[in-house]
Amino acid sequence: MTGAGRGIGRAVARAAAAEGAKVVVNDYGVSVDGASPTSEVAAAVVKEIEAAGGEAVAVADDVSTMAGGQRVVDTALSVYGRLDGVVCVAGILRERMLFNMTEEEWDPVVATHLKGTFTVFRAASAVMRRQRSGTLIGFTSGNHQGSVSQANYSAAKGGIISLVRSAALGLHKYGVSANAVAPVARTRMSANVPMELAEIGEPEDVAALVVYLLSEGAAAQGVTGQVYTVAGPKIAVWAQPRELRAMYGQGRWTPERIAEALPGSVGVDPMPMLSRLSAMEEAARSGTRPNA
Repeated sequence: MTGAGRGIGRAVARAAAAEGAKVVVNDYGVSVDGASPTSEVAAAVVKEIEAAGGEAVAVADDVSTMAGGQRVVDTALSVYGRLDGVVCVAGILRERMLFNMTEEEWDPVVATHLKGTFTVFRAASAVMRRQRSGTLIGFTSGNHQGSVSQANYSAAKGGIISLVRSAALGLHKYGVSANAVAPVARTRMSANVPMELAEIGEPEDVAALVVYLLSEGAAAQGVTGQVYTVAGPKIAVWAQPRELRAMYGQGRWTPERIAEALPGSVGVDPMPMLSRLSAMEEAARSGTRPNA
């Protein structure tokens, strides 16, 4: 389990251990922006789990590298002899408007969220394919819809959804499931959200959903390729991508024919986040947080 030293990852690790799982607690121990790594946070969660009667081992590794992702999986195999599920929570933030964003602000965020999910999924899926069972869980966000000042984060979170759906399709015949969770919970990362979240819960609420998704019951019910939001008492499922409307022309399209036909036939699908922009801009000016 990556990002398991704090917040949601810690809650998931503790909840899984309470249900009898043997947990590999991975956390590079960095700050919100990905700086100042330390191994102490992962070790601290292991001590908490052991104090409660559970079994866990700490790994302080950078999962944005292939070697780091492999070591998380190898640790599970060497210490516990098998791998039944992986949960990738690790993430960082580096906020900046798109037109000001630097490569140093883009690359580490995408590497930690998206590549960090891939490296662990890649190593774990090879094991699960051989044993013909297992569960992969990635962590996304409602911000996969887009963000004013977190294009890096949003792009990574959207990529995780596509990665999860690809894993669900590619591994289905081997008995392996893959799902994504989009949590809304009080954590050090959500503290800086520029709006007041009307629906929000605690990390423990998220942990309950993740433990269910890791269970044999979820696998038996065919739960795979799904994206779930959990926000306190609310659990929601996101729609699968699909075409909304289509039009067909006679012969080759021209820009002029498209301009004439498209508005009335295909039109647009309104972007929900656009309607919130004015409230968010006013909040930025006044220092308040509008309701989401």
